[in-house]
Amino acid sequence: MNFKRMWAMFTARNHEFFRDRAAFGWNFAFPFLIIVGFGLIFGGKEHQQLKVGLFAAGPVTTAESTVPLAFQQGRYLQFITFASQAEGEQKLQHHKIDLLLDTRSPTHRYWINDSSPQGYIAEQIFLASFLQDHQGLAEKQVVKGTQIRYIDWLFPGILGMNMMFSALWGVGYVVVRYRKNGALKRLKATPLTPLEYLSAQMLSRIFLIMFTIIVVWIGSDLIFHFQVHGSYAALALIFFLGGLSLCSMGLVLAARGTSEEFTSGILNFISWPMMFLSEVWFSLEGSPPWIQALAKLFPLTHLLTGARKIMNDGATLADVQGECLVLIAITLICLTIAARLFSWNE
Repeated sequence: MNFKRMWAMFTARNHEFFRDRAAFGWNFAFPFLIIVGFGLIFGGKEHQQLKVGLFAAGPVTTAESTVPLAFQQGRYLQFITFASQAEGEQKLQHHKIDLLLDTRSPTHRYWINDSSPQGYIAEQIFLASFLQDHQGLAEKQVVKGTQIRYIDWLFPGILGMNMMFSALWGVGYVVVRYRKNGALKRLKATPLTPLEYLSAQMLSRIFLIMFTIIVVWIGSDLIFHFQVHGSYAALALIFFLGGLSLCSMGLVLAARGTSEEFTSGILNFISWPMMFLSEVWFSLEGSPPWIQALAKLFPLTHLLTGARKIMNDGATLADVQGECLVLIAITLICLTIAARLFSWNE
């Protein structure tokens, strides 16, 4: 392997990317806008989780309302007023609210959608509010320690998702485009080997990914002040290894083929299941065992597991060595397969 030739391809790919100002800017804007949007929605401590619809034949004061005061003052409940029962039922039917109450009913009439899990929870809260004395019913305990905000849990997922799209599309799709327009055919006449070319592409993309993560992290941290209980060095290493593994997957997809449309379909087929099964947006806790086993096949799962352990739990590098070894193994296997299958013009 000639590192001088690799360096030439590495710098050439970087210059090409930085010259494309639209793509360069979007790599920063996309994750930053998602983080800011979710931060504004879920960052508040008093985020409303359940929506309760209210209706009455005319204005009703708090004293006139038959809704229990304990329910009216409940946390994480958002009350929405409707002009009529029919309007409220229509919103309830389409899951836009979780519970509908008649504020003038002496029998405390309410409506729920039986297919709504949140509606069931809202109903139980409503019925429990009629209990005047909660003493002796249960013993309340509060979890001790630092509470993790949803935005702190979500932040690594957004960064990982952006890395995934950047790695798969920035490597897999681009190499196929080079092959289609004949750029790879010209490189075939040079002493450059497939392993050198693919390694240069992977290192160039991981350099751009890590640069993007640092800039987005600094900008987002100025707004939301993320909590990192572990080492920043360990966190950077897990992101670096995760980026390498994702880029190597993109190289396998780029090893053959000249159809950009087919490559786009394959990339979507891989990236979207990976995004939903790797706990980018939500936890898979409680899902069927086979779903959790399938998720462990994706490098993004191990990347986010390691990153969240370090960021939220204060894990050390030794604590996430399992995730690191899996990411390294995926990188070596995929890079070897890509180098063996690679074709300059087919």
